[in-house]
Amino acid sequence: MRTHILGIESSCDETAASVVVDGDDVRSNVVASQVDLHRRYGGVVPEIASRAHIECIHNVIRMGLQEADCTPDDIDAIAVTHRPGLVGSLLIGATAAKTLSWAWQKPLVAVNHVDAHAVSASIGVDPLPFPAVALVVSGGHTSLYSVGGFDSITLLGSTIDDAAGEAFDKVATMLGLGYPGGPVIDRLSPKGNPKAHAFPRTLLARDSLDFSFSGIKTAVRYKIHGTGRTTGGLEKLSESAVTDIAASFQQAVVDVLVKKTMRAVAQTGASNVLLGGGVAANRQLREALASECADRRLTCHAPKMAYCVDNAAMIASLGFHLFKNGQTASLDLDVSSR
Repeated sequence: MRTHILGIESSCDETAASVVVDGDDVRSNVVASQVDLHRRYGGVVPEIASRAHIECIHNVIRMGLQEADCTPDDIDAIAVTHRPGLVGSLLIGATAAKTLSWAWQKPLVAVNHVDAHAVSASIGVDPLPFPAVALVVSGGHTSLYSVGGFDSITLLGSTIDDAAGEAFDKVATMLGLGYPGGPVIDRLSPKGNPKAHAFPRTLLARDSLDFSFSGIKTAVRYKIHGTGRTTGGLEKLSESAVTDIAASFQQAVVDVLVKKTMRAVAQTGASNVLLGGGVAANRQLREALASECADRRLTCHAPKMAYCVDNAAMIASLGFHLFKNGQTASLDLDVSSR
């Protein structure tokens, strides 16, 4: 008998629902993005995000079931993101999941959003690529994990200031490129010279697996406006100068991400590397990590593009494995920003 999991995700600015069978057969993956709502503000506004989740979550879940050709009777359990994320946004998804759990008399499974990103690249992979080091890179998270299995995900290191995705957004704003910053810098960078500017690669202590991107953000600001200045320089830059700054910035960030991941591999002895999170869609990062892994005879798995952004397929997939291990939640499940 096959197990159908309905996944619900609402941790930030995407409302998503998905039906996944037996952990890797993705029958539907519906995502309602809020990028257009937040673009004018240059970042996610929590109250706007919460309101948007309320407005669309019913239709997103309905579409998820329809695309999977499922009825509530077909669903064996409901998996929902309960942490980390924006509390107001998490509450919408959790409330919807708990309501359906009660109404349909289906078990509820609580899923950690970042854990789901850490193993998202394993969806459809046979044999499973564990043990592994997982690099999760997004607007809110830049972390390394040791992954022994779906219920054995241990944090090795994380950012002590800006996340990489956040740095992409801020640098894109400085350069007048718009929001979100990651995709536009990724598109622009191949046209520029990645060696034009030697932006800092902050690696912290020799054995540290933590990240810091505040220094490179400041270095870019000073390159644009002048040392010690925060305004007045952008209008003086040519299009090619902007492109070179974007390319040099992206190169520096990718260099740090790859270097730290290899440190984690050396410390854990893992032979598999997993990539996850919104910045996992960055082409240069995917290529650089795959190349470094190939040189070291490591196996590298990057998620499908559809599983890089916040999505419910990864929630339902991880939820399946937790459910099979007997890890269910009660209807008093709470949410947490951490």
